[in-house]
Amino acid sequence: MKAVVQRVKQTSLSVDGKLVSSIDFGLVAFLGVKQGDTEEQSERIAYKIAYLRIFEDGNGKMNLSVKDVGGQVLLVSQFTLCGDCSHGNRPSFSNAEQPERAKALYELCADKLRGHGLTVKLGVFGADMKIEQYNDGPVSIILEI
Repeated sequence: MKAVVQRVKQTSLSVDGKLVSSIDFGLVAFLGVKQGDTEEQSERIAYKIAYLRIFEDGNGKMNLSVKDVGGQVLLVSQFTLCGDCSHGNRPSFSNAEQPERAKALYELCADKLRGHGLTVKLGVFGADMKIEQYNDGPVSIILEI
């Protein structure tokens, strides 16, 4: 399981020109589910996202989590994170989990994030999503569990 976590000031996600989700401040987490990923990995990555200390404290050091700063999380399923570009220039997505199983692990991750006391907004699994985000920093972290 892989996630790209970005610190943001504001983000909105639309499908077919209609606003689906938005957050004012916090994290956008793009989540890729690979074949063989487990419920335990989904729980572990949710924990990492919730407690990742990438927000500045009073001394300007990245020492606070999204929970600490009262931010929200926009969790977006992104199978393209499972792309393999090791052979040629066209990515292979054969490592991505089948949609039904991937969706279940994505939803479990969202539930576990909520279990850590976070407000979590979602994208639309499998949809052609348009995302506008105002990155903060920018700060982007890659997590792989």
